[in-house]
Amino acid sequence: MSMNSTPASERVHIGIFGIRNAGKSSLMNAIINQNLSVVSEQKGTTTDPVRKAMELLPLGPVVFVDTPGLDDEGKLGQLRTKKSQDIFRQADMVLLVFDGTGSLTKTEHMFLEAVQKKKLPLVIAVNKCELLDEEAKKRWREKFSDKLLLFVSAETGQGVQELKECLASLKPEEEQRHLAADLFKEGEFAVLVIPIDSAAPKGRLILPQQQTIRDILEAGAIPVMTRETELRQTLSKLSEKPKLVITDSQAFQTVAKDTPEDIYLTSFSILMARYKGDLEWQTEGARTLEQLEDGDKILIAEGCTHHRQCEDIGTVKIPKWIESYTGKKLDYVFTSGGQFPDDLTEYSLVVHCGGCTLNEKEMKYRIHKAQEQGVPITNYGVLISYINGILERSLEVFSVLD
Repeated sequence: MSMNSTPASERVHIGIFGIRNAGKSSLMNAIINQNLSVVSEQKGTTTDPVRKAMELLPLGPVVFVDTPGLDDEGKLGQLRTKKSQDIFRQADMVLLVFDGTGSLTKTEHMFLEAVQKKKLPLVIAVNKCELLDEEAKKRWREKFSDKLLLFVSAETGQGVQELKECLASLKPEEEQRHLAADLFKEGEFAVLVIPIDSAAPKGRLILPQQQTIRDILEAGAIPVMTRETELRQTLSKLSEKPKLVITDSQAFQTVAKDTPEDIYLTSFSILMARYKGDLEWQTEGARTLEQLEDGDKILIAEGCTHHRQCEDIGTVKIPKWIESYTGKKLDYVFTSGGQFPDDLTEYSLVVHCGGCTLNEKEMKYRIHKAQEQGVPITNYGVLISYINGILERSLEVFSVLD
C-alpha cells in the first residue's frame, strides 16, 4: 500500500469466511483478479489470513481478508480457526462462501447465527455454480430466501462481477466520528508539534500525524507543523492565536511549558483514544498508577510491529517514566501486532498505544476485554500527560463540544 493510500485501519474490512475447500481463496483471487491466495485441492491450504486492499466503488476503500477454514481440525487447526475468529471480530462486512455441491454443516449454521447476532452486513456466495442444475439452485434459494445470495464460480468467473457490485452497494452501519475536525471552525489555526529524532521515519510522517493533518484540512482549518524546538518561534510568528496545539506525546513536557495557558493542548495519541477507543475509561486507567505496588505486572501493548530502537517508547521510555513516577519496581510484558492476551487478569494495568494501525472494532474489543475482566487500561498519550501533571489540561479542548 502506498504512503498516500487509505490506511488499512480506515478501510471497510470484508472478511471472507467458510469451511475448508468451499473455495474462499479461489473466490478472493477472482474478486481481486490476482493469484494472491494459495489455492489447492488439499484441505486447510490457507493457514494465515491473507489481506488485499482495493477500491470497491461506490463503497470506497476496502480490504478483503481471506481466512482459514472455520472447520479446521487438530492443534494447528485450532490455532488457524482462532485467527479466523480474530478477523471476524474486526470485520465490518461478511462474505460467507458455501460449496454449492455440498450441504450445510453445523459449523456453518453456528457461524451464520454469530453473524446475525452481530448484525453485520452479510452476502452469501454459493460457489461452484457451474456444477449446479436449476433444482439445486432452487434449494439454496429456499434456504436463504431472506438473505443476499448469489451463485458464483471462482473457476469460470461466473457471477463474480455481480458479487463485487453487490458488496459495493452495501454500507456498514457507522457512527459519525472525527479525529480532530469537530474541534475546529473554518479558518482557525492548529499547530502540530512533530519531533524529528531517531525514532521519526525518514522522509515521511507517522500515520496519526498524517491523519490529523487530513482531518483538520477537512474542517477548513489551517494546520501548521513545527518541531518542539521551534514551537515558541512558530507561535510568536502566527498572525493570530491558534485554537489548539497537538503534540507527539513524547514531547508533552517540553511543549506544555512552551504553550501559553490560553491555548488548548493535547496529543495525537489522546486524539486516537477518543477516535477509536474510550477516552473516559482510559483516563481512569491512568489514575490507577497511584495504586501500583512493587511486583505488579504491567502489559504494554502495541497494535503494529516495528524495529525496536534503543530509546523505544513502549519497551524503554514508558517503563522508565512509570517507575520514576511511582517509585515502584514493576514487571513488564510486551505484545505487538495481532497479539493480545485473552486473559488479562494477571495484569494490574494495560498500557496501549494509540492503535492507529488497528481498526475501531479491534481497538474497542481490546478495551472491552479489559473492562470485562476488571483490568484498568490506558493509552500512551493519556498516561504520559498524567505523569507530567497535565492530563486535565490535555482534555480541556473536548469541553468545547459539550
